[in-house]
Amino acid sequence: MSEHYYESKHLGAFGDIAEGAPDLAKKFFEYYNAVFAAGALTEREKALIALAVAHAVQCPYCIDAYTTTSLEKGADLEQMTEAVHVACAIRGGASLVHGMQMKEHAKKAGM
Repeated sequence: MSEHYYESKHLGAFGDIAEGAPDLAKKFFEYYNAVFAAGALTEREKALIALAVAHAVQCPYCIDAYTTTSLEKGADLEQMTEAVHVACAIRGGASLVHGMQMKEHAKKAGM
């Protein structure tokens, strides 16, 4: 039995996900590759955005992948750390603003 729920070897085998639905996987990977190609944003900027999002959605595979990609695209530790803090601020702010939902519900419930 594995010591960890997430296995780092799964990241390297990501392409194998196509086994159950090769046509859908082909479409996904074509789209994925197009998204990360340079356009209005550089590949480095896109990698930093992906790194921040990876932290926001808490995907350990994505964190590993986009840490590596960010470094390969020329980002440094300071830039990557700042991207993670952006994700933290957005995620924290989103939690706080949902407090408005709680307040409205509490008012309706007769608080």
